This record gives sequence, structure tokens and C-alpha cells, in this order.
Amino acid sequence: MSTPPNSDEFYEKLKGQLYETASWPSEYLYKFIIKSDHSKMAVLEAVFDNMGAVIKKTKSKNGKYISASISLSMPNPEAVIEKYKEVTEKVEGVISL
Repeated sequence: MSTPPNSDEFYEKLKGQLYETASWPSEYLYKFIIKSDHSKMAVLEAVFDNMGAVIKKTKSKNGKYISASISLSMPNPEAVIEKYKEVTEKVEGVISL
């Protein structure tokens, strides 16, 4: 049974992995998929506004979805996880990869 990506257990495991695999502060790459909806993309972009994030967007082959790759410098794993939580709270139907 897999752990849902919004559970505390999932985030604790992720935090441990982030501490093991990188020295902090570090560049981090977020990846999200949302339905092609300009308002949802605007909310997603607003979460990372004024942080120096580089956002690359790619539409799916049939145009129904947009993938967003967001790269930015983060101070620690806790900050990475807080952004994941903020995105899932604010952007309805987002898929985090």
C-alpha cells in the first residue's frame, strides 16, 4: 500500500531523503501536472512568485494538461515541503511528481 502524497508520513520520509541526498541550501526542482486552466497555472505561479524561480511549462500532446517544472534555491527540506503543502492547498487537482 502506498502512502498518499499529502500525508505527514510521506513528508517525513521525503524530508529524510532530502537531508541525505543534498547539502542545504540547495537547488530544488519541483514538478507538477495540472489541467490546462490558466487560472490554476496563475495560482501555481503565484506560490513561487518573487523567489527567483525558473518555471518551464509544457502542454500535453492533446492539450488537456500542463506540466510545470519549477527550479529554485531552497534553504532546507522543511521549506521544500512547505511549498508542496502550499501548492496542494491552493491548486485544485494538482499532481505532484
